[in-house]
Amino acid sequence: MRFKKPNIEAYRPGKSSLKKFRKIIKLSANESALGMSSRVKKVISVKKLNFSRYPDGKSKALRNQIARKFKCNKDRIICGAGSDEVIQMLCQLFLKPKDEVIVPQFSFLMYRIYTRIVGANVIFAKEIKFKVSVPEIIKKVTKKTKIVFLANPNNPTGTYLSKLELIELRKKLRKNILLVVDDAYAEYMKNSDYKSGLDLFKNKYNVFILRTFSKIYGLSSLRVGWGYGSKKIIDALNIIKPPFNVNEVAQKAAIEALKDSNFITKSIKHNIFYAKKLKNFLNKYHISSNKVSANFLLLNFTKCKLRARYFHEKLKLKGIILRSTENGYKIKNMLRLTIGSKRENFKFMKEVESIFNK
Repeated sequence: MRFKKPNIEAYRPGKSSLKKFRKIIKLSANESALGMSSRVKKVISVKKLNFSRYPDGKSKALRNQIARKFKCNKDRIICGAGSDEVIQMLCQLFLKPKDEVIVPQFSFLMYRIYTRIVGANVIFAKEIKFKVSVPEIIKKVTKKTKIVFLANPNNPTGTYLSKLELIELRKKLRKNILLVVDDAYAEYMKNSDYKSGLDLFKNKYNVFILRTFSKIYGLSSLRVGWGYGSKKIIDALNIIKPPFNVNEVAQKAAIEALKDSNFITKSIKHNIFYAKKLKNFLNKYHISSNKVSANFLLLNFTKCKLRARYFHEKLKLKGIILRSTENGYKIKNMLRLTIGSKRENFKFMKEVESIFNK
């Protein structure tokens, strides 16, 4: 049997297990520090879920709830099995072999993977001090450019484009280039110069917004995300969308998650408090990081007496996993740290002290 051999580096997720440890502290995947809302737990355990019937293929109730919550048009929303699936569908819809997609050089790996799967070319735009650069993106535009993918704030760097920079980027791109703004970490952002893609471009036909329930809502395992775009794009995506892509449990859980604004407020407060605490703590050991933004920090070991790889291995011996940025991202001597629960953060700090005090 013959088949195409994909010339693609597969996505390698943050490690989630270690030999010799039954329980680990996983700070490698930017998951919710507080788990999920009690409303979600209740709906999953109490609702009579009928697993012998297909779920609603159009996710109607969930789209209605999203539209209410974010004051947007339900007919311009598409739901996916994680925002990953929406990225995949966009690539299938827009790209032909030899088309070009621009991504920042250190950006979420799935943009480049799905682009390459459909045979299009990935063009990397240089970042300046690990921050997405509008001029560098514009420099890379050619007649073949179809899509610009951008997470804001960016993963894995934790840096972000301000509201004005994002508006400038859209203005400078040709009108027929789709700008995809991934708002995966938007809920965490309380920085005064920041505005989410959804808030800025709700009425733009040539901007597509991605959102996820995997981060602040704590539903990573259920795989549910959504996209917001022009009616024309959404109608076309609905033609190629798998028929029952978001399962019933995921739909019901996501609806309840959106209703619990107290849980979101609590999660944001927790994140800001511990991100600042961890940033200041690590500074003492000359491990620097980005300005507090999303629910993770990119740790830079350039001025530290220890190398990132050594530090990473030492923590693994204590049952704590961070994300190596060498795999996939090709960022040397750095690690990505997810902000954990109170217990996890204190355990992490205690073990860091023991590594440095040896």
